[in-house]
Amino acid sequence: MTAKEILDFWFAPECKACWFNATSEMDEMIRRQFEATWQAARDNKLQSWMDSANGCLALVIILDQFPLNMYRGKAESFLTEAAAREVSRHAIEQGFEQDMSDERKLFLFLPFMHSENIQDQDESLALFAKADMQDGLRFAKHHRDIVARFGRFPHRNNILGRENSAEEDAYMHSDEAFTG
Repeated sequence: MTAKEILDFWFAPECKACWFNATSEMDEMIRRQFEATWQAARDNKLQSWMDSANGCLALVIILDQFPLNMYRGKAESFLTEAAAREVSRHAIEQGFEQDMSDERKLFLFLPFMHSENIQDQDESLALFAKADMQDGLRFAKHHRDIVARFGRFPHRNNILGRENSAEEDAYMHSDEAFTG
């Protein structure tokens, strides 16, 4: 598998239609086609990809997005989020995002929005603001507000075997609840 193959798949119209509206069929297709690649990335066997913008972006998608599909509803879906942030930070330090379209920057920046660390959430806000990506900034603010309020994402508690606080439980049963 190559970085180009990952990006060609992820940015193809059929896949784009499922980005934020996944189906069980798409989840299974990603697992079948890319689980071995995710395992290689998880095990640091694709580090040479970090030498290029496309390689970094492909790694971020593999480490951040693919597990959300492959392991939906399971703790493994969050297993490589920190590694995705490391790759994203490296890409940003190299200035790789400067020549990316907003669509590609979105996925490069998403690992910070997915973090339960408030500093990462602040970084997410700064990245989307600097890139003047208003939709991304709106969602980044929403995610940051949740982490600022609870110190984590309550919708992950069940998956990660964490108990809800009374405030989290009330939030999860409210109309404002974010479920991932």
